[in-house]
Amino acid sequence: MTGRGADVVLRDVTEADLSVFFEQQLDADANRMAAFTSRDPADRGAFMAHWARILGDAGIIKKTILVEGQVAGHVSSFEMLGHREVTYWLGRSFWGQGLATRALSALLEHEKVRPLHARAAKDNLGSLRVLEKCGFVITGEDKGFANARGAETEEFILVLRE
Repeated sequence: MTGRGADVVLRDVTEADLSVFFEQQLDADANRMAAFTSRDPADRGAFMAHWARILGDAGIIKKTILVEGQVAGHVSSFEMLGHREVTYWLGRSFWGQGLATRALSALLEHEKVRPLHARAAKDNLGSLRVLEKCGFVITGEDKGFANARGAETEEFILVLRE
């Protein structure tokens, strides 16, 4: 049983976590919400190749989110377009419990680079709330093609300065 009082623990991602991550990202509603996803979430080979690159890159902080011992998702920071950026994914059964906020807060204790950037689709209110609770502030807007929506999608750019 998970919930608002559940312990959130971050640990290094292992190859054993990838099958759970793959299943979580097959959720069509979660993909639509995230918007900027892989072209074909059902392509296990592309998914595994993507994660092999991530696991092989020492410059990426990549953590598995554990909730009461269960793999709930992942949270990472990485270099993109000359900025350090964060991303996270939580399996849908873990949504709405404050777990993403707690996981991102825990990552921010590991990731000391500031400013730190994030992006979220403008209509992804849950993710925007998580980022704002962790101190990120909307500083701009962008738009790009969102694979999960098959359309150009507007997004907010957020920054954590301290």
